[in-house]
Amino acid sequence: MRSGISKQLESYLGARVSSVTAVTGGDINDAFAVSLSDGRRVFVKTRADAPSDTYHREAEGLAILRQPGVLRVAEVAAVADDFLALIWIASGPRARDFDSKLGGGLAALHKAHLATFGLSHDNYVGSLPQRNMACSSFADLYREHRLRPLVARASALRLLDAASLRDFDRLYDKLDLLLGPPEPPARLHGDLWSGNIIAGEEGEPVLIDPAVYGGHRELDLAMLQLFGAPSPRFFAAYDEVYPRAKGSEERVALMQLYPLLVHVCLFGSSYKAQLLRALRSYL
Repeated sequence: MRSGISKQLESYLGARVSSVTAVTGGDINDAFAVSLSDGRRVFVKTRADAPSDTYHREAEGLAILRQPGVLRVAEVAAVADDFLALIWIASGPRARDFDSKLGGGLAALHKAHLATFGLSHDNYVGSLPQRNMACSSFADLYREHRLRPLVARASALRLLDAASLRDFDRLYDKLDLLLGPPEPPARLHGDLWSGNIIAGEEGEPVLIDPAVYGGHRELDLAMLQLFGAPSPRFFAAYDEVYPRAKGSEERVALMQLYPLLVHVCLFGSSYKAQLLRALRSYL
């Protein structure tokens, strides 16, 4: 970890850095466990090429998720242009009711609606910019500020051909009909795969690494199913608090288009076939 970050941490937290240990922290950031002279411990993420607002936007997203008080969310210890420090979570084994607590808590989080689709400011999903223009409908947000920008990026990277671009244009024309009954803007985590849900000291679910905005709640649920298999207990607890709308299972692949595009743009053609299968199932 760069010495400048240690100096900033000491200034912000009022204690001397006594040790720094590299830890696993995902594919994008470098991550460190930092022990302080007063006995506190923090998790620090940083990377050399991060835009100056990256960690500020993540800290704001964590605050938005924490506001309803329905699920535990990672807490910010300090934030600066080049790092984010979180209060250390001594992760333990998942409690027996982990899935039920996650399902019910996520439903309550989604039910704590935001004022609009989108958000008052842009942020990031992974290392990619995420546009959050306020929109009157989720269809407008999904088409104009989720799918179109990443389809254009994937095309520029030569990961989507002309036929695939035409298929996306066909999807855009029918998107309003495909998205099901209108719903108010859910408070979304925005990058909710299994790796961004950890177990706390008591085995309870804790949310980390968000890409928050107001959107359709089925997108969070679809991403959980894209990179994992939520249990029946999870869905039963979710539906008890905030029952899913009719036809939600038929929209899973539609909602997975955005995270699949993110992965195509970040990691290349290995996700392309899955993306195009999902796309063409709605044409």
